[in-house]
Order: sequence, then structure tokens, then C-alpha cells
Amino acid sequence: MDFGPHLLLATLEGAVTAAILALTAMGLSIVFGVMRVVNVAHGEFYMLGAVIAWFIATSLGAHPAIGFVAALLLAPLAVGAIAAVSDRLILSRIDYDPERTIVATIGLLYIIQQATLMTFGPDARPVEPPFNHRIALPWVEWGDGGLALYWPWGLSITSYKLFIIGAAAVVLTGIWLVMTRTRFGLIMRATQQDREMAMVFGVPVDRTFAYVFGLGAGLAAIGAVLVVPVQQAHYLMGHDPLLLSFIVVIIGGLGSLPGTVIAAILIGMTDGIISVFFSPTLAKIIATLAVAMVLVFRPQGLMGKASR
Repeated sequence: MDFGPHLLLATLEGAVTAAILALTAMGLSIVFGVMRVVNVAHGEFYMLGAVIAWFIATSLGAHPAIGFVAALLLAPLAVGAIAAVSDRLILSRIDYDPERTIVATIGLLYIIQQATLMTFGPDARPVEPPFNHRIALPWVEWGDGGLALYWPWGLSITSYKLFIIGAAAVVLTGIWLVMTRTRFGLIMRATQQDREMAMVFGVPVDRTFAYVFGLGAGLAAIGAVLVVPVQQAHYLMGHDPLLLSFIVVIIGGLGSLPGTVIAAILIGMTDGIISVFFSPTLAKIIATLAVAMVLVFRPQGLMGKASR
């Protein structure tokens, strides 16, 4: 197979990675942007979404499409509710102090992980995709007779992976509309700008924080539900998404939603292309070096605001 088909396939795989990463990192960015909380347990909420999706899909015992739709609707709600309760029981009691919230979310990470291990077990569990047709991928090549379009044998991608990209775009668009066009989004932005002033004007800040923490965890869970038919659910699957989400948020700018999406696309596409042509380890090394470069030359990130 020539370089062109390889590059096309790597780009599509990178787009799938970018879509999941954008959802996961968006949840982390929203939580930090509004609450100023570094949620170290964010990857475990991702893992919890995948595990709950497996439980729902296998418990129904119906057609894979029915189980997947039920998991896509119920798993993010369940994870969001768990996160909101965790906020009320833990984070609000320490008044969202930056240092103590890091320690608290580390403890929450281990609680969720070990509780999942005891109930779910150590084995990886698959979830059957709702549809999985293979689609041949064409590419254009310049030859002696001009441009030629090819459908090579063996070069294809599943329809479900294309669905992941589309579904992530729809969810991210919905989040943007919520943030910019709804009363809840206005309350979130007001709380982000000035927590004390928002309280003076009657905004229920503690309740808003619980909703925001639940929303961030729910977005991670949506990403996990979408990816679990491609990657099996297991109790240690939250480590890489957490690391990559932090990389994306730092590069994009802490609390910047557009920056998060742009950084997720850059990191996801780079990860996909380098993983296909070289190795996944090299992709992680390059992403880490990118963070170091951003911290040195633009500490506020690509679209973050410099502190005054």
C-alpha cells in the first residue's frame, strides 16, 4: 500500500481519537473554568461510563443497537449523578480549596477504581457496536493520465468509527449552545467570572458547582460510551484519557472551550498519524514535549488569557 492510503487511514483514525479526546477534555476544561478545580478523578469517571455502558448493554440482552442507545442515554446520567453527589459530599465541604481538592480527587480516583475492581472484576469486557459495516476508502492519485480515483482492496474503516466523529461533533455543538444560549450557561459564565458577585445576585453557587461537576463527568462518560465498542471496558482504562485530557487543556488554555477543541484536534490527529506510521509511545512523547513548549513560550495556552 502506498503512502497516500496509509495517510488517509491514519488521518481518519486520528479524527476518531480527536473526537473522543475533545469530549473528555471538554469536561475537564468546563470544571476547571467554572469551579477552578483540577479534577484528578476525571479519568475514573470516563472509566465508570464505559463500565456502566457494558452493564446496561449486557443486562438488556436485546439488539446491540437498543443496548447501545440505552447506555448512551443512561450511563452519562448515572456518572453525572455520582459526580454531583461527590461534589456535595467532598468538594463543597473543603470549600473548593485548590490544594485540598487535588488531594480529595486523588482519593476519589482510588475509591472509584477499587470499587469498580471489586464489583466489575479485572477482566476487560467488550460491548458490541450497534452497527459495524466496513466502508471502502477512496483516495485521489495523480498519474500520467491526470487525477485518478481509487478504491483499494483492504483499505476501509468501519461505519461506527465515522459515527463517533459525527456524534462527538453534535455533542460539542450542543455544549456550545448550552454555554452561550441558555440561562444555565449564563449562570455558569457569571460564576466563572466572579463567584462572590454571583452569590450577591442570588445565584445558587454551590448547586451550580454540583451541576457543573456532574456535567464534566457526564461528558467524559459520553466519550467512554462511544469508544467502548472499539476499546473494551476495564477498570484501568482511565489513565490515558486523563493524561491526554490534561495535555489538551494545558495546550488549549485552562478554561478555554475553543482552545480545548483545537488542542484536541491537534493532539488527536497527531496521535493517530504517528501511531500508524511509527508507534503510540512516540505519539505520547511528542504530546508531552508539546506541553513543555507551550508552558515555556505561552504558559496561558493557545487561547487562554494571560493572568494580570
